Amino acid sequence: MSPQRSNRSQLIEGTLRCLERLPPERITARAIADESGANLASIAYHFGSKDALVTEAAIAGLDRWLAEVAAGLGDLADRTPEERYRAASEAVTGTRDSHTGLARHYVTALARAQHDASIRDTLAEGFRRTRPDVAALLGLGDDEEGRDAAGLALALFHGLLIQTLLAPDLAIEGERMHRAQVRLRGVLPEA
Repeated sequence: MSPQRSNRSQLIEGTLRCLERLPPERITARAIADESGANLASIAYHFGSKDALVTEAAIAGLDRWLAEVAAGLGDLADRTPEERYRAASEAVTGTRDSHTGLARHYVTALARAQHDASIRDTLAEGFRRTRPDVAALLGLGDDEEGRDAAGLALALFHGLLIQTLLAPDLAIEGERMHRAQVRLRGVLPEA
C-alpha cells in the first residue's frame, strides 16, 4: 500500500494543471478542488485563500521551470559564466511556450501582491529562494554580489517574459539577444 499524498501537495498539483490550461477568471476554488481531487474546504485550511494557493502554485511552477532549464543545460562545470548565461537564455526561450499559462498567472499574482500582504510575502520569499539558485546556475558566486547579479538576471527574464506575453513579436532571443546584450554592456558603467 502506497502512502497517501498530502492534501496540500494535491492542491498545488491540481492548481498547476489549472494554471496551464485555464484563464485567470476561470480558476475558481471549485475548479481547483475538482482538478486536485481535494475537499473544497482544504484550500482555506492549507492556504487561507484561493489566491494564496494560486500564488504558491505559481511559485512552485516557476521553481520547476528553473529546474527544467537547469536540467536541460547538462554539465556546466567547464563552461564560462557567459556560456552558461547564453545556454540558459536559449533554454528559457525553448521552454517558454509550454509555460505560457503559468506565466500569465504569475503576472496576475504580481498585480494582487500590491493589495495582499500574504501574496506579496510569498512572492518575495520565492525571489529570496530563487536568487541563490540562479546565481549557482550562472556561475555568479554564492555571495551577496552573486545573488544581486542573479536578481538582475531574473529581472531581465521576467521583464522579457511580460513583454512577450503582451505581444509575441516583442520577444528578444537567439542572436538578437546576444547583440542586444553586447550593446547594453557598452553603456553599463565599468566596475
